[in-house]
This record gives sequence, structure tokens and C-alpha cells, in this order.
Amino acid sequence: MSPGMSLYSVNAILILASEDGSRIFTKYYTPPHQAAPNPTGAVLTRTVASGPSSQNPYPDKTSQTRFEKALLQKTAKQTGDILLFDNRIVLYKMESDVAIYVVGSLDDNEILLYNVLLALRDSMHLLFKQSVDKRTIIENYDLVSLAVDEICDDGVVLETDPTIIVQRCSKAPSQDVNLSRIDPFSEQGVNNLAQLGKAKLTDWLRQGL
Repeated sequence: MSPGMSLYSVNAILILASEDGSRIFTKYYTPPHQAAPNPTGAVLTRTVASGPSSQNPYPDKTSQTRFEKALLQKTAKQTGDILLFDNRIVLYKMESDVAIYVVGSLDDNEILLYNVLLALRDSMHLLFKQSVDKRTIIENYDLVSLAVDEICDDGVVLETDPTIIVQRCSKAPSQDVNLSRIDPFSEQGVNNLAQLGKAKLTDWLRQGL
């Protein structure tokens, strides 16, 4: 890995209404570490960031909204899917009445960022089985949030295969157990309750609750 590259590739994932730039889904990431250059310019170590503003150029809603509005205005009449904007690499796709963006820093791999963009778009197509539009995304916000978390965690790209992402997001919950049928004082009852608790805990962890 070259000195400028990092596992923390994604700065933000945005889904905006293409008509007015209003937010549908936005998630900004702040890497927990920052590079510490020496006087010659080489990266020597990695130190813990002193605060949110040390890594995230858009630390509050005001700066984020300003960036999003300007970004949509810049890409509204573009025909490509990549551009340099505000010292960031931005990959984007227009779908129906929404714009999907993946934002990274200038030294990030644009091919990786593009795969993240395609993973999110294709996952939503598979999950919704219909047009990816503003209304559908809002009605299925929980699935979109799960898909984004499967793709990227804290700015680190985890998965870009939409089939795998959809399987993890749409996995049916474990069948509820009728607690009235369980004798909590029997050995089998204790085992059943333990299995039920384990299954519920797994579901909660998977959903990020």
C-alpha cells in the first residue's frame, strides 16, 4: 500500500433528491487515525485523531448541507460518473429522481469507490425489485441503512458483491418461540431459552441495534 493510501477509503455515502438536493440518506465517515508526516514528507506513524474536525471536512450539518447542494448543482447536468469536487473524488449515479454519491479523498482508489457505488445501486435494485426512487428508498430506509453498513463500516469497504449484501440484509429473522410452552426449570427449557437468547442477540448485532 502506498503511503497516501488507507483502509479508510470512503468519506461519505449520499443519496439526494435530484430535484431539490434534499437529503434522503447521508452518512459521513471520520477515520479514527490520521497520518503523521515527518519533515521529509514520508509517513512515519499513525496517530489518533484529536477530534471530529481533524479528519472530516464536513463536521456539522451546515457544512454537509452546503457541500451536498453544491455537489448536486455540479453534477445535475453532467453525463459522466466521476469528478473532482472540493478536493474530493466523487463517484455518482442518477437513478429516477435520486442521485447516489460515494465520496473519497484524492489519494483513494477511484475503482474501489466506483465498485462501492455500483454495489449500493445494484443492491437497492435487488432489494426493491422495482425502480430505485425517492419514495421507495424512504419507505425502505431500514434496508438501505443495512445495505450501506454491509458495504462500508467506518469508511472501510467491507463488501461490494450485491448478491451477498442483499442476502445479509433480507435474511429472515429466526422463528419466534412460544415462551408459554417452555418449562424454564427443566434442562430442555434452559437450553431452549439459551438458544432463543442467542438467536435474538445475533439478530440485534446483525442489525446494528
